[in-house]
Amino acid sequence: MTVAGMVVRVGVVGGSGYTGGELLRILAVHPNVEVTYVTSREYAGKPFTAIHPHLRGFYKGLKFSNVDVEAIVEKCETVFVNTPHGVSSTLTPRFLERGLRVLDLSADFRLRNPTDYEKWYETKHPRPELLDKAVYGLPEIYRETIKNARFVACPGCNSTAALIALVPAVENGLIDLEKIVVDVKVGSSEAGIKPSLGTHHPERANVMRPYEAEGHRHVAEVEQELSLLAGKPVRVALVPHAVGAVRGALATAHVWFSNQDADENMVWKVYASRYAREPFIRIVHGTPFRYPDPKYVVGSNFADVGFAVEKRIGRAALFAAIDNLMKGAAGQAVQCFNIMHGFDERDGLNYPPLRPA
Repeated sequence: MTVAGMVVRVGVVGGSGYTGGELLRILAVHPNVEVTYVTSREYAGKPFTAIHPHLRGFYKGLKFSNVDVEAIVEKCETVFVNTPHGVSSTLTPRFLERGLRVLDLSADFRLRNPTDYEKWYETKHPRPELLDKAVYGLPEIYRETIKNARFVACPGCNSTAALIALVPAVENGLIDLEKIVVDVKVGSSEAGIKPSLGTHHPERANVMRPYEAEGHRHVAEVEQELSLLAGKPVRVALVPHAVGAVRGALATAHVWFSNQDADENMVWKVYASRYAREPFIRIVHGTPFRYPDPKYVVGSNFADVGFAVEKRIGRAALFAAIDNLMKGAAGQAVQCFNIMHGFDERDGLNYPPLRPA
């Protein structure tokens, strides 16, 4: 464990995308971090402001570099690997073998069963022996394990929102595990910085479009983690929707109570008790803004959680709103970094959301 007050030399592999930009924004003001190496194949040799103009005045003299494992090992103690899926599995093992701590923001090590990669990613995992060495990076479940971890696989944004909405209900046996349906609405930044036919502005603006409705890859993480909590297999239907917002993800989990006597007070007690000491979970209930809305977490690492109970049919809607680039990616990775190194969990992240946004 790192001694409080020490500075950790950090590298970011894949720093030119939206998530890379968020990592650099957070780490620029982190009291215990010195960013020493940032990679970008496309922008190697150029300053960060070539692609991240909001970072003007920070990181003076530091430029993007090509991936050089030996240079990264020499200059860094911890590395954030923020590469396209399939790339991390070739780089991360090399970093681990050389003694670096790794926080992987790709999907390459999130799933524990190698056969799940064949099912959900249509590829044979190249390093299956490392899957059980990666700690799933959701602090609300794995905080104690993350404290001693050298390798964290950070969750996806859709799965983060879904899990935060569902964990208390599953842990407490509040709902029927045979009937869980999750709807996630997410902003365009989820698709990354490179435009495609479906993601560039004329096609994405003003949409409310379902995609991968037959089974989004992130549902594999949700089922994996809920099954571990429940102690038996849990199956979840998850449908993401592209919406016209730039940032934010809202998960609505439609569930049915396992106890006919369940009511709003019971749900409130379960969620208030489970999340009372979580630094980035805020329960939204009984205010003029009655339900979570991603608009009010933009730019922050907060997750706003809420619920609605329809006692007439024994149903509840469980909500979680996050910024997909923060609690759904970069912010959560830094939260895990803080836990790994013994820092205050809020370092670099302890600021309120933007409003208006």
